[in-house]
Amino acid sequence: MAVAAPLLCKKLFWGKDMRGIGFSFFIIGVLCVTLGMIWGIQMAISGDHMLAPAHAHLNLVGWVTMALFGLYYTLTPSAAATGLAKIHLGLAVAGVVVMVPGIAMVLKGGGDGIAAAGSMLTAASMLVFLYTVFKHGLGKQA
Repeated sequence: MAVAAPLLCKKLFWGKDMRGIGFSFFIIGVLCVTLGMIWGIQMAISGDHMLAPAHAHLNLVGWVTMALFGLYYTLTPSAAATGLAKIHLGLAVAGVVVMVPGIAMVLKGGGDGIAAAGSMLTAASMLVFLYTVFKHGLGKQA
């Protein structure tokens, strides 16, 4: 999945139709919440909620933040038009893809380094977003 998500974004959303970076963030978020719902249903059916913290991170970091990033870039074309927006997408996706399995591994007794690496990628993504918001504000045209 670590390789598939960026390739999917490049193929579907930076190709001929040019839906934009905001849509890329949003569709990744929708994929995350869909996986999160399936995972939550599986936990409910099995009665095993051991991995609930990883599930929560998938939904919050994967769905909520990705959707908010997508909304911001859709409303602020000047920010969406930058190369930094693509770097932001890469960091955000990599963060979720590494952090969520890392948290699951920690809960099962290992994977501290993987969870930490994913957390650092996610933090870097948020710092890029913070810089972008301060630089471009909200709603500025390209």
